[in-house]
Amino acid sequence: MEKLGILAGTGKLPVECARAAKKLGYEVYAVGLLPDSDPQIAQFSKDYQFISVAQLDAILDYLKNNQVQQVTLIGKVTKELLFNGAVVPDMHMLQLIMSLPDRRDDTIMMAFVRELAKSGIQTFDQTALIRKLMPHRGTITQREPTEQERQDMEFGFRIAKELGRLDVGQTVVVKNRAVMALEAIEGTDACIERGGKLACGGAVVAKVSKPQQDNRFDVPTVGYRTIENMAKVGAKVLAIEAGKTLLVEREKMIAFADEQGISIVAM
Repeated sequence: MEKLGILAGTGKLPVECARAAKKLGYEVYAVGLLPDSDPQIAQFSKDYQFISVAQLDAILDYLKNNQVQQVTLIGKVTKELLFNGAVVPDMHMLQLIMSLPDRRDDTIMMAFVRELAKSGIQTFDQTALIRKLMPHRGTITQREPTEQERQDMEFGFRIAKELGRLDVGQTVVVKNRAVMALEAIEGTDACIERGGKLACGGAVVAKVSKPQQDNRFDVPTVGYRTIENMAKVGAKVLAIEAGKTLLVEREKMIAFADEQGISIVAM
């Protein structure tokens, strides 16, 4: 039986990936990288361990000891961990971080992928097992956006693409073709909260893939929590990129969006 390692951040996506991998016949070895990684992944794994994302040697040893030669990096791991003291890096991770020319997402992740490759471990396309979670073009909720909201969607989409090109973030919040917030190290949820409050209701949230998107990591993902945070600040539209954005907890997410009068549109 072919083995697959899953290095799991937070959210439901690692569970969906493990479920799909097991169904396809993979023997799954899962590592929870953060204390709040979803332990449900253990139900679909041959073995599950918690190893801090900052303990690079322990992660590599676990994969090598279990003869895992391919992994997927999936789930949310925010870069702020490097700055807030929430994790303590081992010497290997510290040396890796200190060697980087900058701390952009792609720079960090590519360095991590290279370290895996040095140990004979190849990184698997994040979306390979779960492409069915990527919606096709169109409105996937009951409510259609207004003409003004569609203009904001187009405007926000362009801004988000440029933000992604710079490898700063993938989400923007706009209203009346003015930028309320740009995502940086704080992540999507905090960006929605900040921008939604500044908009005083009626904001449009746009989340897209980077022009240089590497599907081995950081594929844009939205879910129930995204809509929950939008509802808290009165945001009315979520615009995502069709065929390039993972949508988790789809039924629950859409039902809540309909209840709150929020449009979700795959562009």
